Amino acid sequence: MKLPIQNLEEVQKRELDIVKERIALVLKSGANVVLTTKGIDDLCLKYFVEAGVMAVRRCKKEDLRTICKATGATLMITLANLEGDESFDATNLGTAEEVAQERISDQELIFIKNPKNHRAASIVLRGANEQMLDEMERSVHDAICVIQKTLESGKVVAGGGAVEAALSIYLENFATTLSSREQLAIAQFAEALLVIPKTLAVNAAKDATDLIAKLRAYHNAAQTDQTKDHLYGSGLDLTNGKIRNNFDAGVVEPAISKVKSIQFATEAAITILRIDDFIKLNPERKPENDGHGH
Repeated sequence: MKLPIQNLEEVQKRELDIVKERIALVLKSGANVVLTTKGIDDLCLKYFVEAGVMAVRRCKKEDLRTICKATGATLMITLANLEGDESFDATNLGTAEEVAQERISDQELIFIKNPKNHRAASIVLRGANEQMLDEMERSVHDAICVIQKTLESGKVVAGGGAVEAALSIYLENFATTLSSREQLAIAQFAEALLVIPKTLAVNAAKDATDLIAKLRAYHNAAQTDQTKDHLYGSGLDLTNGKIRNNFDAGVVEPAISKVKSIQFATEAAITILRIDDFIKLNPERKPENDGHGH
């Protein structure tokens, strides 16, 4: 079915009027920044520019969710309401102190500063190449996860191998109180715990034998002499190659992560020890060629 040219022009004009009415609804609510996941036509941009409104197109949906969380805005899928009309309420808008476009390196970025909800924030990483940025992103992610676990558990322990050394000394002393074969298992468990501080020292290119011996002596004194119980936080200082109180130095770890890591390692070792036999299938032997195709 073909429409006359006059009717076609009226349809196009009505489409433009609908778009203009939708923009007017948004502007009437008091919005001065509009962000969308789709594109924005040049004609629509003209209306926004004339009204002094910043319009940002082709935003990621994940970014919009974060912005809504930070500013208190509502992510709108459509302007249609229950009555079948189109409307836009000012309560759907979020608030922020400043929205500005700034150049960082070769890219233009939109900064939303001091939003309504300060619990959400963005971290901008800059590096020489993508590999360095990937490493930086992983490091920041690990640091944020550590803070999250610390806030969840509400408890921290000294880092730098302090927990493993203290637990090793405690288990060794406990093993001597047993007269059964369990004594050997507990002693081996205590020795295995020292792998963590030994590995830390080796990775830092320090004398692992000397440092672990001093660390064990500190924790033994903390557990046997009440006048030296302040040594319970002793851990490795891998920068200077000595023993220090890591609580005072601010080197701590979430208690829940330390407990979980020891639990998982123990369960893995128990699982392996329970395997007392295995069946190995030899690969099928291919028939040898005698040179005549047989």
